[in-house]
Amino acid sequence: MTTEFILPDIGEGIVECELLEWLVAEGDIIEEDQPVAEVMTDKATVQIPAMHAGKVLTLHYQVGDIAKVHAPLFAMQINDEQATPASDEGKPAQHNTAEIPSLPEADEPSTTSAPAQGDLSARNKTGSDTTEDFILPDIGEGIVECEIVKWHVAKGDTITEDQPVVEVMTDKAVVEIPAKHAGIVSELYYQQGDIAKVHAPLFCLTIADSAATPKAPADTAGPAPSARSTTQATPSASPAAADTHWPDGEFEPPVAIPGRVLASPAVRRIAREQQIDLTQLTGSGKKGRILKQDVVNYQPPAAQRSGGDTDAAGGQARSTASSSDSAVSSAGGYRVEAVRGVRAAMAKQMAASVQTIPHFTVSDELRMDALIALREQLKPAFAEQGVKLSFMPFFVKALSLALNAFPILNSQLNDDVTELRYFDDHNIGFAVDSKIGLLVPNIKQVQTLSLFDIASQMQDIIEQARAGKIAGDTLKGGTISISNIGALGGITATPVINKPEAAIVALGKTQRLPRFNANDEVEAQHIMQVNWSGDHRIVDGATMVKFNNLWCHYLMNPTAMLAHLR
Repeated sequence: MTTEFILPDIGEGIVECELLEWLVAEGDIIEEDQPVAEVMTDKATVQIPAMHAGKVLTLHYQVGDIAKVHAPLFAMQINDEQATPASDEGKPAQHNTAEIPSLPEADEPSTTSAPAQGDLSARNKTGSDTTEDFILPDIGEGIVECEIVKWHVAKGDTITEDQPVVEVMTDKAVVEIPAKHAGIVSELYYQQGDIAKVHAPLFCLTIADSAATPKAPADTAGPAPSARSTTQATPSASPAAADTHWPDGEFEPPVAIPGRVLASPAVRRIAREQQIDLTQLTGSGKKGRILKQDVVNYQPPAAQRSGGDTDAAGGQARSTASSSDSAVSSAGGYRVEAVRGVRAAMAKQMAASVQTIPHFTVSDELRMDALIALREQLKPAFAEQGVKLSFMPFFVKALSLALNAFPILNSQLNDDVTELRYFDDHNIGFAVDSKIGLLVPNIKQVQTLSLFDIASQMQDIIEQARAGKIAGDTLKGGTISISNIGALGGITATPVINKPEAAIVALGKTQRLPRFNANDEVEAQHIMQVNWSGDHRIVDGATMVKFNNLWCHYLMNPTAMLAHLR
């Protein structure tokens, strides 16, 4: 069957694009999902994949032409089993357009309207099966969109009910979305890095009637429809492809094109800017895919650098000039990275904190010798139960004990600065440098927890945060925070309050320094710099100093905490 491939939506508001390169030629046999053309919009460079396997008949544009969105891009002959059903004969272009999902842009999140795609494919009957769009549910109070971090499935995969399908990131946490029904994934409406809308279709699922409406066994024992067989036979249907992601945020290309290099649009753009021929590079990625670092680290052959001149002196001079020109041309360059997810939330939170909270700082030295000795005694007992004992549980517990005497440090002002709310629970937060950015999870009701409870919960939270899978509730409801810059080698810092909390402390690294003892003798002591930032609308300097003195007292004399431990 001969049909036209309709150029799909390639970005919100984009109606045309420039054809940069054909990745196929007339007469070529292509596979489903194989890249066929590379186009450039006013925002990004995008590769267009084939929707069906077949033979390319006519290319309607030449390199450099301007192609129109929703207009034919090329004509192809597709296999009979992929042809349009009889009821749709005479409308090949409309069928083709409906089946093509909007493509994301390479250099920024796609904002293509997924609901329109979903409406076209939702709940269509195919033999004894039903296709149904999975609607992205509410994933947090006030959250209207999220970023696709990783698909756990691929088009054509068979999934079970409650199986994790996709990992998404909001401005608060990373969340796994499970499937509501068992079935076969027939379409993914977004790619990794795209922005998905809450209450909009996320993917399309083919559900057997037996899963939705019970039928007699005889009705479900027949052969699967040819459409499903075709989908499962495509290269993207392999389970391995579902988890194969690349540094530039794309899926592994399912088909290697003979005579063509495998590289993403972003990599191709960099190569064009640097005037590098990609065919001269050896890709370090899987299947020989050229990655960004391959282009950045590429060194042209010596003959090419010297212009092929056999005169050594002349070649060296030209090589030096070439290097100088290259250095000049690369000066002033930059790259643009979208601020999204946790990083965007942190930026807004910190800006609001500095703009609305009058900060003041109290600094002190904390002598760690007694605490070091106590930790060494307790470490083996904790290790026997699979818990690693750091200094942080001591800091957290001592902070809770100090809050009992100074509850104003566990309070928060309302936005109108008319009410001060005192909290009974000590929900103490601690900064974690995770793979998705800075997170400040908190341990709830520290006043009721033992040292072992705190250490155990902290270990679990840190592992979840560094894996990017921390629960959203763990990031909410904090009342005071600790930032341990010493874990990264920092000595001193002035922390920014985690609004709307009243205070935060930054802990520096422990140093062995000379200090005078009670007998005016110089001795080596383990010293940590601590710096408190307080909200001057809530706490005055004298109160902060007294609070810090009590907290340090518990840490420098840890046996003093025994009377208060629960």
